[in-house]
Amino acid sequence: MTALGDYKRERIDELAARAGQLPEGDAGLSLTRSAVRRLRRDPVAITGAVIVLVFLVVAAFAPLLAPRDPVTQYLLSEIRPGLIPGSQEGFPLGADNLGRDLLSRLIYGSRQSLLIGVVSTVLGLVVGMTLGVLAGAFGGWVDTLVMRFVDIILSIPGLLMAITVSVLLGQNQYALMIAIAVVQVPIFARLLRGSMLVQRGSDYAVAARALGVRKSRIVFGHVLPNSLSPVIVQATLSLATAIIEAAALSYLGLGDPDIARPEWGAMLANAQDFLSIRPALAVWPALCIIVVALGFTLLGERLREALDPKFRR
Repeated sequence: MTALGDYKRERIDELAARAGQLPEGDAGLSLTRSAVRRLRRDPVAITGAVIVLVFLVVAAFAPLLAPRDPVTQYLLSEIRPGLIPGSQEGFPLGADNLGRDLLSRLIYGSRQSLLIGVVSTVLGLVVGMTLGVLAGAFGGWVDTLVMRFVDIILSIPGLLMAITVSVLLGQNQYALMIAIAVVQVPIFARLLRGSMLVQRGSDYAVAARALGVRKSRIVFGHVLPNSLSPVIVQATLSLATAIIEAAALSYLGLGDPDIARPEWGAMLANAQDFLSIRPALAVWPALCIIVVALGFTLLGERLREALDPKFRR
């Protein structure tokens, strides 16, 4: 029985490996190592990774990098008009309308924006994957129930759903994270469920069922791991979306009201009354949002090409 069991495992593992078969030139490498190898040779992927890494470092070391306290008002500081104000001692980008150092607020704003984006995406990923696994593994009435719930959420425009949840939960950063996560949940659920259905119909899954392997081993040992590639890609792309949505909600006044935690979207909202005389107040936070979202998008798109068999062949 042990020899037969070992044969079954070896045969299933062999068939499962073929599901992620690598292109010629990457033979002998695992899917993960092959993807990393391709990304390291891709200048676009490197550009995206560098952008993301720079913002992560800035967010992590904000207290060390910021020249001044982001909430302290320096009423005697000069606020010069124009896109890029003249250099001021201690105020490289000038100050906002309340005399707060703009560069320091941008640096601390990266910490808040990335925190909201990462936490909301992880939360949406965990809940969405749970629903996707339930639907993809059990099928039947469980699949129908889960997917009808997902369809209901998807039928509501994402921004409207986020606004509704944010209003119901109140104005704080936790409500903002949950609001964005709710929008992300159905995306991950549908994606993982669809990927698992494809894997369940593959040769190795059919062979495993024919050999009498337990369903739980098939699902969690082979089907689920082979279904994660598109989810990983979507998580990277969703980080960019989450950061933009967080900025949009903060711009609409639904973000964290705590002035001790600067956020790029709130900075945009505060700058709208001064666009004609001080456009830099809006340009710099908008540029930060665009660049960090671009970094995650570039990395996600190249990650998709590195992991998707259609691009690997």
